[in-house]
Amino acid sequence: MPSAWHRPCQKGAGPRRDSWLGFALLASTARSSVGLSGTWHRTWLRRDTPRVVSPLYFVLGALSYPLVRWPLRLNVKGQANLPRGGYVLSANHTSNLDPWPLGLPLWPRRQLRFMAKVELFRSPLWPILKLGGAFRVRRGEGDEEAMRTAIELARDGEVVVIFPEGTRREKGIIKKFEARPHTGAARVALAAGVPLIPAAIGGTDKLTRLGPLRVAYGPPVELDDLRGKEPREAAPIATDRLMEAIRELERGL
Repeated sequence: MPSAWHRPCQKGAGPRRDSWLGFALLASTARSSVGLSGTWHRTWLRRDTPRVVSPLYFVLGALSYPLVRWPLRLNVKGQANLPRGGYVLSANHTSNLDPWPLGLPLWPRRQLRFMAKVELFRSPLWPILKLGGAFRVRRGEGDEEAMRTAIELARDGEVVVIFPEGTRREKGIIKKFEARPHTGAARVALAAGVPLIPAAIGGTDKLTRLGPLRVAYGPPVELDDLRGKEPREAAPIATDRLMEAIRELERGL
């Protein structure tokens, strides 16, 4: 049986590979008719919702694939649980590298969009962050602008990654007493009307041992009974369900 990396397009696979060719032809035509200094080109550079995988994201994925597939032995479960269209993807968080194995199984058809602290956008890395799918967030300030961006991205069909734990666990250990997880992932999914997908990641804190890396995607968290409730009431309930689903996936890694 072919591995998850070599299966044909399945549920949740997203746009076709030939969308790259269509995008290149569209870009070429628009540039020839409008010009590099024209309105279309400036708008495309500003736009926060790429309809296809950005060139930088594609190249990074191509360079990462051999390393993750073989030396780090990435093992993926539950790809059939990933829906088409936009959704919020939420996982445990043990390393700054967690988005890497979380997103590579979706490459090259889907690009992850994730929050990055605003300080990083003031560094020389900001063009790489933006083209790589990041958007800015002011951590610890209840950043409503970042929440609105996440909701719009999800509604526009993007995969928005939000780690409900907010920050990395120390050495991958679940502490005996934990702060309550943030409700941002549930709030975005409820407001955007998109699925909330739990995931679990393992091995990113042990890369010096060459893996194995492990990722599991679960079925959508049940939200239908919460959509008519007030966000302040619904979001904590949805977050409890999400965290239980993530813990269950972690136990199965």
